[in-house]
Formats: sequence, structure tokens, C-alpha cells
Amino acid sequence: MDIELEPEKAGFAPDRLDRLDRHFARYVDDGLLAGWQVAITRDGKLVHHTTYGLRDREAGLAVEPDTIWRIYSMTKPLTSVAAMMLYEQGRLALRQPIAEILPEFADARVYQLGSALNPGTVPAEPILVWHLLTHTSGMTYGFLHQHPMDEMHRLMDVEFFPPDDFSLADAVQRWATVPLLFQPGTGWNYGVSTDVLGRVVEVVSGTPLDRFFAEHITGPLGMVDTGFTVPAEKADRFAGLYVTGKAGQTPIRKDDFTTDPRGPVTFFSGGGGLVSTAADYLRFTRMLLGRGELDGVRLLGSRTVDYMTRNHLPGNVDIPTIGRPMSPQDAFDGVGFGLGFAVSVDPVRTEVLASPGEYSWGGLASTAFWVDPVERITAVFMTQLIPSATYPIRPQLRALVNSALVD
Repeated sequence: MDIELEPEKAGFAPDRLDRLDRHFARYVDDGLLAGWQVAITRDGKLVHHTTYGLRDREAGLAVEPDTIWRIYSMTKPLTSVAAMMLYEQGRLALRQPIAEILPEFADARVYQLGSALNPGTVPAEPILVWHLLTHTSGMTYGFLHQHPMDEMHRLMDVEFFPPDDFSLADAVQRWATVPLLFQPGTGWNYGVSTDVLGRVVEVVSGTPLDRFFAEHITGPLGMVDTGFTVPAEKADRFAGLYVTGKAGQTPIRKDDFTTDPRGPVTFFSGGGGLVSTAADYLRFTRMLLGRGELDGVRLLGSRTVDYMTRNHLPGNVDIPTIGRPMSPQDAFDGVGFGLGFAVSVDPVRTEVLASPGEYSWGGLASTAFWVDPVERITAVFMTQLIPSATYPIRPQLRALVNSALVD
């Protein structure tokens, strides 16, 4: 990627951006990351781009500008945008019960007591589309290891290793049998809500999620390397996946930690299935900064993007007030949630240098992005280290980028 605007003209101090690069270079030099890539725009222009280290440590292959990365939960904002496109067309309502679209949820239950093998439950209030977008549905993830319903998800063994020829529809049928953690709308919990939302998109549009993305989001935006699979002709650009047991350990290569996208994919996970490049994802963030438009292509109305990126949690509270914690790195003090994005409500409480109204998310392998509509910045960080909470990469990146602003 070529720099489109000199950092000084964009209000950045070049020596301070160099400090950012030196800081993250130490992660590689100390053996904690194999490699990484960072790209920053301001006012839609690329002002900083750096690659460092190896995309494939074992083969000695460097991170290149076109390296393809597993972005996992950075898929969720695309699925949320897809749902809001249908909302703008009048085909989907935020207050619509999802059982009208997915009848398997007609008899949803809420956990009260007991074990994963024998849970006691009560009837659930209707789950709405809005609940899926805001993670207030009561659904959960198996890998969280905090609740009997997390264990029930693990027993299904669907999230990371779906059976051959398994579809999103198959997964949703199974998840619909898992009791919710709480009555919809009364709490916040990270889970399969966005995967279920992806299935809503499929049913309402009559189009598989991979095709919907290609025809309505990634294709129009020119995101040529973003999809659920890595084609054979691009496989040499694909980064290796690394896993560590604890901070300070050298991560080990484990491409099979989740399903390898270099093979056939039938389960189109709207919550975590995409691969992408930094250049592609920057186009998505620039569209968001442009309030739905990029290079003459409009995906959403400007007011829709504004609405999505406000805090939708009841009473304008932050996530910890009504939600379960995910990890020490993602404490979320002062952070609310919109329709598909975490939203900074009070940066002072967050204790991270940021602007009120900044919105963001990250992925399982330590990838991250944010959009700052106040400073008109978008940033994308790519690497491949699981778990994402191993190091405070995301708050450090925000501090280093924002402290480089001098205008």
C-alpha cells in the first residue's frame, strides 16, 4: 500500500509514528509475535503503513502488504452492515422477533439453574433482531468457560470445528436448543448472536451469506481478498496461525486451531469466518468513516451509520454495568455497544487515549480496528496470535497512534 498523504500534512509527527513501529517490533524481536501489519488513515488517506516480521515463521516468509489474515470476529461488523442494508430496504425491522424468520427460536428458554446436561429453564421473552445486533440476546460462546451454557455450546462442538458439509442453518438449529443466559434485553454477553444474525440475513435475502457479502459489500467496495475461503492461487499469501499458552511463551504454529479456510467451507460464520487483508479492511473502515460511502459507492445511509455507532445499551450504560467480562484486556469500562460495534462512551473511564464516539472491534487472533469520527482516523492492525488477550496490543496501539497526533 502506498502512502497517500504525508504524515505531517495529516497532523501526525513522523518520529512518533516511528515510535509505534519500534514498540511493536519488539514483540517480534522477543519472539512473542511472528509478524504484524499496521495501517492508519486520516480523512480517508493512508498516512502510515508498516509490515514487520514473518507471516510464516517456519518457512521464513515475511509479512507483505498483501498478506491474508484470519480476521475472525472482525467479520461481525460486515454481518451487522448486511442486516442494516436489509433494514434500510424495509425487509427487516429491529424490533422484529427473530422467530418470525427463524421458527426454531419460537420456544426459546432461559437458564435458571442446574448443569449443562440438566439445566432448569423458564420461557424466554421474544428475541429481537436488535438483541442480536447488540449482543443482548442472552446467547453465549463455548470458549468463554464461565457458565453452564458455555459448556453446553462446547458439547455441540460447532463454533470452531463444524462437521463436514455443515451449514450456518445447521448450526443455528443446534444453537436454538441452548437456553439463554438471561431474558433478552436485560444483559450483555458475547456469543453467537452475530452468527444467528447472519442466518437472518440469509433467510430474509434468500441468498447465502458468502454471496450476499460478495454481491453487496466486498464486491462493491473492491475488497478483492476478503471471503470465507482462501483460493489456491492466493494460499502462499496466507499467514500462519500461532497459539500461546501464556504471556512470555514463544507461540507455536497451529493452523488447525480452527477450520482451515484453504479447504472447502460450507459454514459461513457471520460471527467469525472471514479472511481479509489490511488494504481490504481499510476500505471497509473508510466506508464507515464516510458514513456509508466510499469512492462513490454507498452501502448505507449516513444516518444509519450514525445510528449504528451510538451506544444502544439500556440507559447508555457501559458493558460492565450489565455484561459479563470477556478478558482482562477487554475490560470495557466506559465502553458501550452499538449495532455491531463497541462504542467509546467515556475514554477517561476506559483509561485509553481515545475520542468519545470512537467505535471498534477485534478478532480472536489479536487483530483489531477502530474508526474515530472525531479525529477522522481509521486504523487496522493485523497479526495471528491466539488468544487475543495475551498482550495489551489494542490499548497500546491506540495510545501510540493518538499520541502521534500533533495538529
